[in-house]
Amino acid sequence: MSASSASSLPSPCAATRRAWMAVLAHTPRAELEAALSRALDGTAAPAFDWLRPPETGLAMVRGRVGGSGDAFNLGEATVTRATLRLRSPAEHAPVGVACHLGRDRRRAELAALADALLQLPEQHARLYGQLIEPLAAQLAGQRESRRQEAASSRVEFFTMVRGN
Repeated sequence: MSASSASSLPSPCAATRRAWMAVLAHTPRAELEAALSRALDGTAAPAFDWLRPPETGLAMVRGRVGGSGDAFNLGEATVTRATLRLRSPAEHAPVGVACHLGRDRRRAELAALADALLQLPEQHARLYGQLIEPLAAQLAGQRESRRQEAASSRVEFFTMVRGN
């Protein structure tokens, strides 16, 4: 596929990209590194330029009274973010971004690289199937396991009417 025909293909919709970025943000570094290495089939990662190298900072976490009431500042959380652009002869090289809780700069680099690679039309289907789908299934399994563990300790309260 030529560069001109690749750039004419539609880019993934915002909801799809948001979903894969959520998977990348919730995946631990070791698992992300291993999955990305498998997806790249042992080839070296493509060259890229930093638009914003990994940096760690604070973000304000907001909550709502009762879940839907007035907003309030709950506290601050440590986040790491990164932005990179793949080196490409094409006119519009993909830009990958990442943001996650914690201080792991390498994890932000890997997530931003995966985000940029997933935007390449000629690699999207293969990378999505080899990278995002297995990680999403693993995260869903972990979530279900935590849900079942919490459900096993659930206490049912009931009120009994007393007669006089």
